[in-house]
Amino acid sequence: MRREPGIKPADSGEINLTDSTEEQLRREVEDLRRRLREKDGHVSPPANSWHPSGVAIWAIFLGVAILLAIAFFAGYIPLQKRNSVLAGEARDFDQSLPRAEVVEVSRSSSNSELELPGNIQASTEAPILARADGYIKVRMVDIGDRVRAGQPMAEIEAPEVDQQIRQARANLQQAQAALDQAQANYAQGKSNLELARVTAKRWSNLATRGVVSKQENDQYQAQYEAQTANVDALEKAIAAQRSNIAASEANLARLDEVQSYRIVKAPFDGVVTLRNVDVGALVNMGNTLLFRVAQTATLRTYVNVPETNASSVHPGQTARLRVASLPGRVFTGTVARSTNSLDPASRTLLMEIQVPNPDGSLLPGMYAQVDLNSPRENAPLLVPGDALVARGQGTQVALVTPDHTVHMQTIEVGRDYGDRLEVVGGLQEGSLIIANPGELAREGLHVDPVPAAPRKPAAPKNVGR
Repeated sequence: MRREPGIKPADSGEINLTDSTEEQLRREVEDLRRRLREKDGHVSPPANSWHPSGVAIWAIFLGVAILLAIAFFAGYIPLQKRNSVLAGEARDFDQSLPRAEVVEVSRSSSNSELELPGNIQASTEAPILARADGYIKVRMVDIGDRVRAGQPMAEIEAPEVDQQIRQARANLQQAQAALDQAQANYAQGKSNLELARVTAKRWSNLATRGVVSKQENDQYQAQYEAQTANVDALEKAIAAQRSNIAASEANLARLDEVQSYRIVKAPFDGVVTLRNVDVGALVNMGNTLLFRVAQTATLRTYVNVPETNASSVHPGQTARLRVASLPGRVFTGTVARSTNSLDPASRTLLMEIQVPNPDGSLLPGMYAQVDLNSPRENAPLLVPGDALVARGQGTQVALVTPDHTVHMQTIEVGRDYGDRLEVVGGLQEGSLIIANPGELAREGLHVDPVPAAPRKPAAPKNVGR
């Protein structure tokens, strides 16, 4: 096989063109250009010019194209092989590293998520008991009726109270008569005392001059002292009778007050939630429950806040309530007060929330979900619950460093939402941690980090309940 001069065999892996070959090709090209110009009539062809045929021209172009193709493939194919080898080695290296699904540490919501169950109760509720013995004469209200403070609710017929009042008035008149008698006796005693004083003074003068005996003088002196003691006793008797009058008046006033209790009145504005008697029923003072009245214009809702959330709820904070029987409605209330101490049995703080109820939609005894979300300035970091590793060194997560090395980082856990947890120390925002470490939780292990599939966060729940 004939080879062109200056060209090495193809199996040598490369092609080198010599200067003589390039010169020959250049001359042939110039020759072709000159012939074209002569054909157009611009230049007269020399007498001894070479006139190549069309086959030669095509052969020359074909040879050049073949040479360029050989040079291209001679350089491209080895390059592709080297790239393929490098890619295979990189793929083998990547496949040799364990794959680890990682998540980026982000911050929790700017609102403190806290939703707790609550019991709705009336702000004021009072049982109405009978204060007089007798029978129900008239019943004026029933369950569900709205009453005003001081509105009559029932009337009790109590004839025994009338008799007791008449007896008390008679006892008062009797005590008044006894007082009058004691005052008369006192006036008489004072007169006798004055007479005894004058007589004792006269006999004392006579005894001094020796006209009468000392024995007679001592007798009149003793009578004077006896009259003095009698007047003191009469003064005590007057005081005792006055006390009897005061006691009789107090007893009469008590019976008059009991008489007024025959009309049962509402203690405050509210709704009658219980009616326990009807007309003709016998009632006993202090024992028979007649009605129960509840004030529902403002309701109280009690919630038990877990110990971990007790510091985030404070009086004056806004709360939102939802009840299952009123879907789509949200009621706004205010945290009024707390017990300021945890229940040792449940480790919870009892909070009272006051909720306005002007239209009466909420009823005492309802079960509500209370939303106590509150804004916070420095929201804690949030990590998946499966990312935690509990060891003797404490609670840790598998942190992936920029060089794809695992570092077991100890963290401080805050609130627990079940599938997510808040981290208050030990991590930085934007760090990559392994979502579910398992066997990958080893210090210094090289891993191939891949983003974990996003999961829909579950509804927050509270711990310590």
